[in-house]
Amino acid sequence: MKALHIFILFALLMALAITNLSATPSGDEPLFVDDDGDGDRSQAEPTSVGIMSRFLAQKPRGMMTCNEYPRVCRAAGSPGPDCCKRKCVNVMWDRFNCGKCGKKCKYSEICCKGKCVNPMSNRLHCGDCYNRCTKGNKCLYGMCSYA
Repeated sequence: MKALHIFILFALLMALAITNLSATPSGDEPLFVDDDGDGDRSQAEPTSVGIMSRFLAQKPRGMMTCNEYPRVCRAAGSPGPDCCKRKCVNVMWDRFNCGKCGKKCKYSEICCKGKCVNPMSNRLHCGDCYNRCTKGNKCLYGMCSYA
């Protein structure tokens, strides 16, 4: 129990030290920001106003969503060329947008070329998309077997 208290105290001290180190300006950053350029600070603002953390100084960058920029989905590395609910998807293979946006396949089904199929019993899609069983064979539990 005492070791737990020591560990928590050590973790809090480390967090405090990291916070203090990240808030201090580096050597190339000025301690105070002088906007007017004349260097006279006698009548203007208090001295602590110019101190700013780098984290807070960064402006947040807006995400490029496909509903605003449809070309994002056609870029290399995109999950798919179609935009559904602000996400790039491929409606030919996506279980949650099979064939069109919002069309979900059932739990036991997969999406093959925009159609929901059951790979456990479908002869044309046995176990996976377009895995056909040969003539005279059945698809049982996702495997082709003799009839």
